[in-house]
Amino acid sequence: MKKLIILILAMLPAVASAKIDLSTLPTRDTVQLTIYNSADLTLARESRQLTLKKGINKLQFSWANTLIDPTSLEMLPLKDAGKINIMDLTFPPRVRNLGLWNIESDITGRVPMEITYLTSGITWRAFYMGTLSKDEKTMQLQGYVRVTNNSGEDYENAQTRLIVGKVNLIDQIATLARRQHPYQRPGQPRPYRQEITYPGADEKTMPANWIELTKDRKRDIVKEIKKEGLSEYFLYTIPGVETIPNRWSKRLPSFDTAGIPVVNLYKYNEQMYGRSVVRFLSFKNDEKHKLGLTPIPGGKMKVYRDLQENKHLSYTGQSNFKYIPVNEKVELNLGAVQNVVVKPTMMNRITKDYRYNRHRNISGWTEVKTMKLQVKNTRSIPVKIEIKRNFPQYWEIETEEKYEKIDKDTIKFTMTLEPETEKTFNYELTIYHKDNYKIWQQRNR
Repeated sequence: MKKLIILILAMLPAVASAKIDLSTLPTRDTVQLTIYNSADLTLARESRQLTLKKGINKLQFSWANTLIDPTSLEMLPLKDAGKINIMDLTFPPRVRNLGLWNIESDITGRVPMEITYLTSGITWRAFYMGTLSKDEKTMQLQGYVRVTNNSGEDYENAQTRLIVGKVNLIDQIATLARRQHPYQRPGQPRPYRQEITYPGADEKTMPANWIELTKDRKRDIVKEIKKEGLSEYFLYTIPGVETIPNRWSKRLPSFDTAGIPVVNLYKYNEQMYGRSVVRFLSFKNDEKHKLGLTPIPGGKMKVYRDLQENKHLSYTGQSNFKYIPVNEKVELNLGAVQNVVVKPTMMNRITKDYRYNRHRNISGWTEVKTMKLQVKNTRSIPVKIEIKRNFPQYWEIETEEKYEKIDKDTIKFTMTLEPETEKTFNYELTIYHKDNYKIWQQRNR
């Protein structure tokens, strides 16, 4: 892999074979990566100490074997800005992956410079580990971010920032990075260039050169990033710095919060999950649940239970979830379980009250089912169970068990079972088929 190269030139080479005196620029002092998750887009900001002489300085920048968009390159002095003029950035013909900056300086010495550019090939993904307490009433939630670098460039001691939000790009950065010539073929007119808007930030978080663009000496930039609204973006800053070499992935800690109140709920719904009982875990992203300072990026969570025996953990399940705004609740589907069982059994079935049309064909009848529901908890802790039963349109039910009518086709039984206990109850379901709905109407007036 070829690293980014920035060189101070004593003179502009007329041809590639010309002999010139080159001095290598010192390595980066700092680098910051702002990585978007909705597009293949990363904004890199790096600071370097340039040694300038009074007069015209020529600076060479090479991005060979990287996915940097050369049309996004910007440079600004971080000190003595009134004495240094970044005149222009040119791309010599017949030379690939090379840009030449012309810098006019009124001073001699070392000057801190900030260089920014857009690059492709750096992505991030959030994932989480939830550890339930032994009684499963609270949870420790640990957040991580996995950053993958396939940009062609190593980034040492980089501060990493992550942006959640949709970015609308005119061109893909990877496509611009792979062009033979930054602005298409040499000699062609350069396309009209629109001003870029830095999304989701004010001047406190905006790179210095982006602030400069909003002032008197605006520069034109090839790409346009549209901002749909400040509320659609959120910036996460990972504490500290990390070295992320090219072709490496690195897991970075995001947050660690203990004692989050959670609700465990077991659901049985044949229409949704078949004959299995499915476990759900829910919590809310708010202060009451020791969260709520920031939205939580979507990702995958693996859930374990703390057995409190030699610090052993028991795997419980995993689930993907979407972005959780502040004060929003999330319910995670942890999958089917075997330690909580719901078993419906039909004990009896009869049909009656037949109706016939003028052709002596059956036009309506009533069906009566006697059902038994067995609910069993084989766990060592209490469990809350929700059982939904779905019926045809015209029905009546008789049971001693308390239930809630969800809609015209659905009822719900909710109960809590103590550890290693079982509950059985019956209900009688009467269904009015076809023309017998008139009987149902008369009974429910």
